[in-house]
Amino acid sequence: MKKTDERKGKMLIFIVLFILSILISFQIGRYPVSPVELVRILISRIIPIEESWPSQAETVVFNIRLPRIALSSVIGASLALSGLLLQQVFRNPMASQDVLGSASASAFGASLALLMGANYMMVSLSSFLFGILSLLLIILISSRIRKKDSFTLVLCGIMVSSLFTSATSFVKLVADTNETLPAITYFLMGSLSSFRTSDLILVFTVTLVASIPMILISWRINLLSLSEEEAISMGVNMTRLRFVSITASTLLTASSVAAAGQIGWIGLVIPHFTRMICGSNTKITVPASMLLGASFLTLVDTLARSLTTSEIPIGILTSFVGAPFFLYLIRREANRT
Repeated sequence: MKKTDERKGKMLIFIVLFILSILISFQIGRYPVSPVELVRILISRIIPIEESWPSQAETVVFNIRLPRIALSSVIGASLALSGLLLQQVFRNPMASQDVLGSASASAFGASLALLMGANYMMVSLSSFLFGILSLLLIILISSRIRKKDSFTLVLCGIMVSSLFTSATSFVKLVADTNETLPAITYFLMGSLSSFRTSDLILVFTVTLVASIPMILISWRINLLSLSEEEAISMGVNMTRLRFVSITASTLLTASSVAAAGQIGWIGLVIPHFTRMICGSNTKITVPASMLLGASFLTLVDTLARSLTTSEIPIGILTSFVGAPFFLYLIRREANRT
C-alpha cells in the first residue's frame, strides 16, 4: 500500500510538471501573454465571459502556440518512450534511436525528398516511410541469421544506420548549395518552426497506435531485462515481445523525425531521469517517461523560439542538455565498476 501511494505521488509530480510546462509555454514568446490573460482566454472557450484582452493575444494562444505546444508535447513523449523501449530491449542504458537506424533512415527519406524538390507533405511522408523501411531491412537481415538475440539486432541496426547515414551524406554532397543543402541541413538539426497541421495529425495518430499497447503491457516490458534462458523457463515469448517493442519504437521515431527533423538526446536522457526518480519498474516509467519527455521538449521549444530573434534549432539545445548528462552517466558507470 505504501509503495502504491508513493508511485501515485511521483506520477502526480510528473503530471503537475507537464501542466506547468504547458502554461509557461503559452505565456512566453515574442508576444507575451500574462497569466491572468491566459487563464481568461482559455476559460472563454468553455464559459462565455467578457472579453478584456487584446484580440491578438487570443490569436497567438489558439492559432500559434496551442498547435505548436501540442506537437512538441507529443513528439517529446514519443521520443522518450521510444528510447525507453530500446533501452529495455537491448538491456543497455546507452541505447537510443540511433541503435536501429530508424532516425538515420527517416533523415535520409526527408533529405532525398528535398533533393527531388518535393512539397512539404511529400517530405514528411518520405521521411516516415524510410523510417519504417529501416525496420523491414533489419527484420529481413536478421531473418537470415540463425541466432536471433539483442546482440544480432544491434549489429543489424548499426549496419542499417551506417548505410542511411552515408546515403544522407551523398545527398548533401550532390544537393544545390544555394537552396537545397541549407534546407536539408536545417531539417537535420530539428525544428518546429515550419510545422503543419498534418504533422500534428500524423504524430498524434502514430503515438496513439504505438503507445497505448505499450502502456497496457508496460508490466510485461520488465521481462525484457531477463536473459533468454530465464524468459524461456517462465514461458515468455521473448522474440515476440522484443519485436512488438521495436516496432512501436520505430513508429514513434519515424513519425517524430518526419514532423520535426532529428532531435537527439531525448530518447537517451529522459528515460534515465525517470528511472532515477521512479526506479526501474516499467509499469510506472513508461507513462512517467512520456510525461517528462513532453514537458522537456515543450520547455526546450519555448527557449528555441524565445532566446533570440531568429529561432534556434531544437537539436542544438537538446544537445547542450544531453551531452553533459551523457558524461555524467559515463562517470557514474565507471565509479560503479
